[in-house]
Amino acid sequence: QVQLVESGGGLVQAGGSLRLSCAASGRTFSNYAVGWFRQAPGKERGIVAAISRGGIKRYSADSLKDRFTISRDNAKNTVYLQMNSLKPEDTAVYYCAARETNPGRYYSAEYEYNYWGQGTQVTVSS
Repeated sequence: QVQLVESGGGLVQAGGSLRLSCAASGRTFSNYAVGWFRQAPGKERGIVAAISRGGIKRYSADSLKDRFTISRDNAKNTVYLQMNSLKPEDTAVYYCAARETNPGRYYSAEYEYNYWGQGTQVTVSS
């Protein structure tokens, strides 16, 4: 069992930055792939970025890759999502998710993850 807690959300003006953190406890976090998802009002939850156990990264779109960076610090049991040049359309609840897996694997679909955090709200004002 892994417990995930997101933090770092808040209200920011367009063009600003936030760094979200996903802190894990309970198991060997370095054995887990992690994904960041987001859900905007009235929309389905979707993948933002994913990272493998060893740090291989994938982003859902090139436009996000230019502005967001996913990273992890296994010594701190934490995965980060650095978000720069934020836009109002980035407003959403951001969730991290994790699953135990083999090295080199990462996942983009919700059903592929076993553990979820409670979410953190990000609001970008224009």
